[in-house]
Amino acid sequence: MAKAVLFNARQIELCPECGAELVIRSGAHGPFLGCSQYPRCAYIKSLKPQADGHIVTVLEGQVCPSCQGGLVLRQGRYGMFIGCANYPECNYIAAMDQPDETAFNCPECQTGKLVQRTSRFGKVFYACDRYPQCRFVLNFTPAAGECEFCHFPLLYEKNTARGPRLFCADKRCGKPVSIKGNDEK
Repeated sequence: MAKAVLFNARQIELCPECGAELVIRSGAHGPFLGCSQYPRCAYIKSLKPQADGHIVTVLEGQVCPSCQGGLVLRQGRYGMFIGCANYPECNYIAAMDQPDETAFNCPECQTGKLVQRTSRFGKVFYACDRYPQCRFVLNFTPAAGECEFCHFPLLYEKNTARGPRLFCADKRCGKPVSIKGNDEK
């Protein structure tokens, strides 16, 4: 929205605290409405629509395990989530999607399983489900096999200019592995 449109299409609003006119001001987070009597009156109002945490729908028959209140579907800053209807008294939030577990054991700790996760930027990666005790992370799709150089028990598949290839999942090795169908020259 252009500044000219903001200034021309605006209707006169009055400050609810002192009754003076509200004027458009510019701040670090963009334009906002502020009282014209500043610094005597410090009233401000955001020009952005408030979308954080608003209730989208009430989930019938769902009960909050913390306070026995109802659960609601909310739209938040980072997307949709299920939370307690008694917020802010109850801060319960339910996990909407569980990470997809793979058939691979963690090669580092030998006890955990690799699970598919998504970063805050939307990238898919694979990590040990025992985090933070085990910090093994793989940014590519894991593949069964053993490295012929360092004998690490896991490989990963990566698309290269020569087509999909298998590489050692150990960060210290990382060499391409030749397995039938994986041409190495």
